[in-house]
Amino acid sequence: MYEERASRLSGAVVWTNRPSTQPVVRPVLPDGCMDLLWSEGKLLVAGPDTRAYVPEGPSAFWSGIRFFPGTAPALLGVPAHELRNRRVQLADLWPAREVRRLSDRIAAVPHPASALEALALERAEPPGAALRRLVSALAAGRPVAATADELGFGARQLYRHSLVAFGYGPKTLARILRLQRALALARSGVPSAETAARSGYADQAHLSRDVREFTGQTLGSLLR
Repeated sequence: MYEERASRLSGAVVWTNRPSTQPVVRPVLPDGCMDLLWSEGKLLVAGPDTRAYVPEGPSAFWSGIRFFPGTAPALLGVPAHELRNRRVQLADLWPAREVRRLSDRIAAVPHPASALEALALERAEPPGAALRRLVSALAAGRPVAATADELGFGARQLYRHSLVAFGYGPKTLARILRLQRALALARSGVPSAETAARSGYADQAHLSRDVREFTGQTLGSLLR
């Protein structure tokens, strides 16, 4: 069973996923975010996805903190593009001795998700104003070029910044955020054609192509 709540770290989400009596493996869809994960005594990092990630199995207990888009690389000390579509152990990024100390700390408490949140609060910076404005503008469907102008970025400067912060360029981030808008509408019962129009797609076929590209499934199969 999956549960989440807003974190005390601005823009982040704390979550847990417990095995159920009728386990179902569900894909993790691209969302513009990166996560710090805890499972079976190990700390891991989920990099930014450009395709659906299918877990190996539903039997493990997972805890995580999902960071506001663009904020995790500063905490990890690694550009986001180096972790794109990857799951890596934190010990591959940080000194092994430090990771062992943190792992012992998390293993000693009854709620690993809260321990992950405490770790993030100690070490992570909340999203800055420029980053929030960038993500908010793209999430609202603002054109990339107009957003860059409003923030005082050149096209190449914004692209380089986005690779480090998000793992891909601003146009890919905009498409992923648009997909998330569409999925939220479709899950609330909005018909597909209306979902496409309200999310900023040219038409329903355009929505279908993006869903297939980023998730490997049809919109109907995702909703089922």
